[in-house]
Amino acid sequence: MIDVSAVEAIDIHTHAEVSHDGHDPMPPHLREASKKYFKSGEGTPTAEDVAVYYRERNMAAVVFTVDYEPESGRPAVTNEEVLAAAAANSDVLIPFASIDPARPDAAERAEKLIAEHDVRGFKFHPNMQAFFPNDRKAYPLYEVISAAKLPALFHTGHSGIGSGTPGGGGVRLKYSQPIHVDDVAVDFPEMPIVLAHPSFPWQDEALSIAMHKPEVFIDLSGWSPKYFPQNLIQYSNTVLKHQVLFGSDFPLITPERWLRDFEQAGFRDEVKPLILKENAVRLLGL
Repeated sequence: MIDVSAVEAIDIHTHAEVSHDGHDPMPPHLREASKKYFKSGEGTPTAEDVAVYYRERNMAAVVFTVDYEPESGRPAVTNEEVLAAAAANSDVLIPFASIDPARPDAAERAEKLIAEHDVRGFKFHPNMQAFFPNDRKAYPLYEVISAAKLPALFHTGHSGIGSGTPGGGGVRLKYSQPIHVDDVAVDFPEMPIVLAHPSFPWQDEALSIAMHKPEVFIDLSGWSPKYFPQNLIQYSNTVLKHQVLFGSDFPLITPERWLRDFEQAGFRDEVKPLILKENAVRLLGL
């Protein structure tokens, strides 16, 4: 179990990029584009690597894979591998699962994972999975997650994956507009929702949804805080101070870089502990 009082922060958004056997689920052209876009980072860690990295920094981390095999034809790092690594490193890792809603047995897979493992939430990437979050085909999966009262985390806004490549590498940004998650929040009010990343170019939509629905959170991953829009900082400091979460997007952005820029970004001193740890403790039931 994570000793909440001992860790300095909880990073709500980290990736197990490759399997322990070296398998990389991301197509090579997208992997190369991602490296160019983010410019820095820590390579392609396994879930075990994430545990070592965060333990050395006295932080806890939510870790997940992204399943988009029906779209890409490439198997993901398995949920079972991530869950096993988290079980072996329960002092530092909090595992989320990822199941592509396009799978015909998506709901059954979720039920099995929840029954057999300590799943703490689910990750969705509408761009990579090529679906609108309010597509009814995903609702049986949400029903399972909601019944377990687990959070669902959705990528929103611009995607660094495919940026700068012809046709964006086939990645369509339309799927990540936050307003499509609003329907999900209405239809599944017992399922906490995290809108991942500053939602450029739809930041005001994300802020409005979180203001309207208190079970909706925003994580601040994927961008250096020095690039955050001012309205995001303003609302994080005031009406949404209990609904904003620290996330780095490790390994694409390191927590060191994120935290360094966070200190200079204009967040109030009394709000920083909420963002860095306390809001995640409440969301995750820690």
